[in-house]
Amino acid sequence: MKSLRCLIAIFAMFFASAMLAPAAQAQSRCTGKFVNPITDVCWSCLFPLSIGGLSIWPSTRPDTNNPSLPICACGSPIPRIGIAAGFWEPVRLADVSVKPWCFVNLGGMKIAPGFDIGQGQFTGPSQVGGQAQNTSKWHVHWYVYPLLYWMEILTEFLCFEQASFDIAYMTEVDPLWQDDTLTTIINPEVVIFANPIAKAACAGDCIAATARLPLDVTFWCAGCQGSMYPMNGNISSSIGHVQASRLALSRFAFKMHRQGLAWGTMGSKGMCDKYLMPVLKKQQYRIQMTNPIPTVSGKMGCSPIGASTLPPQTGRSYPVEGEDMGYLVWRKRNCCVL
Repeated sequence: MKSLRCLIAIFAMFFASAMLAPAAQAQSRCTGKFVNPITDVCWSCLFPLSIGGLSIWPSTRPDTNNPSLPICACGSPIPRIGIAAGFWEPVRLADVSVKPWCFVNLGGMKIAPGFDIGQGQFTGPSQVGGQAQNTSKWHVHWYVYPLLYWMEILTEFLCFEQASFDIAYMTEVDPLWQDDTLTTIINPEVVIFANPIAKAACAGDCIAATARLPLDVTFWCAGCQGSMYPMNGNISSSIGHVQASRLALSRFAFKMHRQGLAWGTMGSKGMCDKYLMPVLKKQQYRIQMTNPIPTVSGKMGCSPIGASTLPPQTGRSYPVEGEDMGYLVWRKRNCCVL
């Protein structure tokens, strides 16, 4: 009898593993496709183009404030005179996925190191304040992607970022991205904004970002997506994949600036060189979806940080094949063309 019970137990374990294995594989499957630089890029997001305060190529998309004078000067001790130009440049690609080591914009490849690290998740409802609430944990891969420079749209234009393709950052190996307590090392000010008044201000940022541009003064807000704190991928209130992934990407951009790995490029301070921006100015960036379905047209094709995801992103995330998100990051550049 004892041997019979052991045999039954072995068959039960084998049957259970056979039943659970496909589900586990499906859950860990990474999906995505390579970004086509022609068809998957919202090229109208380049605009508006400006010379000084004058828009020489207007657009329905809102623009940041540009230096008023068309003439600029850079260099020392003898400054060189140039033209003050303002434009939007695609400079970074980002994978945002709950599956670690999932390279969405590289065709959905999963390149795992072979050991358990940085596990992501998208869980069901948990009870928070007496109400059911979804939580999720996202990872980000940050690619150097200076598309305009590669395509030689304007040869010898020094204002373009000149670099080669590179995977610049992976959050799976960053302990500050995993744990809320460790994250306070880079965002100790989080305790100041953990109150109802600060959270209520995010409603105004949501409206402003959707209508035009986000409010840089409310730097602790990511508009309609939620709070910028903590600066990691632990999303305590996930409405959907698009909202949660955009929030994780916004937090990551803030984190990169806080760590001195991303710089300011907009406004008069950026005319001659990039500058430190430890507190992110959200107006500097536009975010365009590349995976699973690219947004290549329309006013909200490359919306600012914190803008509502309801008008442009509805239906662009779907089960199994459309759960891994990819984004192209556009950055405002003010530059003195010498």
